[in-house]
Amino acid sequence: MRDGPMRSHLISATSALYILWITMAQVAGQEDREKTTALKDLLSRIDLDELMKKDEPPFTFPKTLEEFEYAFNENGQLRHIQTGEPFVFNAREDLHRWNQKRYEALGEIITKYVYELLEKKCNLTKTFLPVDATDDEPRSFIYLSTDALTNPNKLLVLIQGSGVVRAGQWARRLIINQDLDSGTQIPFIMKAMEEDYGVMVLNPNENYLEMEKAAKDSPINSPAEPSDEPAEKRERKDEQESKKKREFYEKYRNPQKETETERIPIRENTSSEEHVLYVWDHFVSKAAAKNVFIIAHSYGGLSFVELMNQREMQVKNRVCAVALTDSAHNIWHQETSKGTQDWMQQCCCNWVSSPEPLDTQLEPMLPDCPRVSAGTERHELTSWMSFESIFRFFNEVLKTKEEEEAEENANVVTTRSGSLKNKHQDL
Repeated sequence: MRDGPMRSHLISATSALYILWITMAQVAGQEDREKTTALKDLLSRIDLDELMKKDEPPFTFPKTLEEFEYAFNENGQLRHIQTGEPFVFNAREDLHRWNQKRYEALGEIITKYVYELLEKKCNLTKTFLPVDATDDEPRSFIYLSTDALTNPNKLLVLIQGSGVVRAGQWARRLIINQDLDSGTQIPFIMKAMEEDYGVMVLNPNENYLEMEKAAKDSPINSPAEPSDEPAEKRERKDEQESKKKREFYEKYRNPQKETETERIPIRENTSSEEHVLYVWDHFVSKAAAKNVFIIAHSYGGLSFVELMNQREMQVKNRVCAVALTDSAHNIWHQETSKGTQDWMQQCCCNWVSSPEPLDTQLEPMLPDCPRVSAGTERHELTSWMSFESIFRFFNEVLKTKEEEEAEENANVVTTRSGSLKNKHQDL
């Protein structure tokens, strides 16, 4: 009988402990939830991009290759002057934005360096656009060989893809990480000149003048919007917010601001398509050459097809052959005519990125131009890898055209001779 009351007391104690444990767990759970909520609120206030800039050095970079301590060697490869090593993108670990800005600064120097090569090595002349631009309006430019407009036989027009690349470049990445031959148009220009082409180097990505915006008052110093809250309450709230921000960013300096700019468009050259059309109307169509050849890479191929949409008969009458390299054109999206598609089948060839050997015939994706392998799976390398094949293609097309013209002329002479003979017999 004694066990009964004792058991009851044990059960009561156990129950009390159980209830106490549940209560403590609930309290702990509530505290955890409050902590989690507070942590989420804290994280929601953190701009992770800003925090990543905490140790970021100023965006002040060298202005020349020499100051960067890099130079191109005899093989056209960019190498460090002291170590002889290739360019290193991650100059500072965990500072991706700063490394990217450094890379872009080097890219601008590379662009100027290529311009110098076009003028000094290739002997090309810079010609400004629009041709009737006033002194105070933004201008673009292209490069012309001395005989670009006067060569009576052959003219080569070069059109690169979209992005940061400017006149004379196929791919900035290749220039920096591989060599000048693969990344620039210079080998194509030199080869064309050796084979007596006139040359035009287009600049389809120079579409605007970038100007620094005038400084504006900081929003911190701007007067606050009027509020319906009592002044004392608003002051306490502001003080609390300021304290939170100070605690929050006390370990982090204010990140540097990037310069704000505005873009002023270049008249009649605001896009790659506009630029190609403008150069056609003002230069290519006025050139003396009876055989025009075009090499267009990536988006440049799309711009060429758009030119055909706008000037179909002119292009058919003047252009002998077009070499596309991994072209971004699409005859359906660009709504090309059946006549354009048929002409492209006869006069164009597209060297595309592929694991197949160079010049391997590939299945057509659209009913436009034949597709062959560029011998590489890297998009940016397709022009360089197709270099020899492209000029061989041009020579074969021109030879066929000249043979056909010679045959036609022979037939005309034969017909005239027969006609004169018949007249003589009649007499």
